[in-house]
Amino acid sequence: MSGQKIVTPTAEGLAASASAATRKGPPPVHLWNPPFCGDLDMRIARDGTWFYLGTPIGRPALVRLFSSILKLEDGRYFLVTPVEKVGITVDDAPFVAVDFTVDGTGRDQSVTFTTHVGDVVTAGPDHPIRVVRDPATGEPSPYVMVRRGLEALIDRKSFYRLVDLCVHEDHDGARWFGLWSGSTFFPVIPSADLP
Repeated sequence: MSGQKIVTPTAEGLAASASAATRKGPPPVHLWNPPFCGDLDMRIARDGTWFYLGTPIGRPALVRLFSSILKLEDGRYFLVTPVEKVGITVDDAPFVAVDFTVDGTGRDQSVTFTTHVGDVVTAGPDHPIRVVRDPATGEPSPYVMVRRGLEALIDRKSFYRLVDLCVHEDHDGARWFGLWSGSTFFPVIPSADLP
């Protein structure tokens, strides 16, 4: 190690590496396994705002670039390039689904979500919807899988619109209120828990 300079990762350096790695399309972060270089003072808040050194990152293009090199490994979030991996903090889910469109109706409908960083996914077997209820308040937190284990929290206005699409169905031996998308039924709340 003598004579070898240790470089501390920075957001600027990661952005440059990510930009180079994404020139030919979406980066294959699932194939990259670079050495861990430490944690970066970067955080994604529950509302999807990215912070660096405690300050919001105000450039949407930079946030999209960072989101493209995000990886979840053993319950921790990292930004990865072919040569480095740095840990970051994620308060809830790394993405927020801010809108959706519906094609079709009933069991044949497809619900396609758009995230705040521009990802577009249609809920179905590869992009499931799950709803977690706060044990104390019963407040729902709905999520949709975006890519490689990374989820988007479905924002409140979109969730209220989703509820309008919900129907009662038998699911896993019980009656559930939920919605169909991609030929898959996604349970939201047990029918018995509704007023």
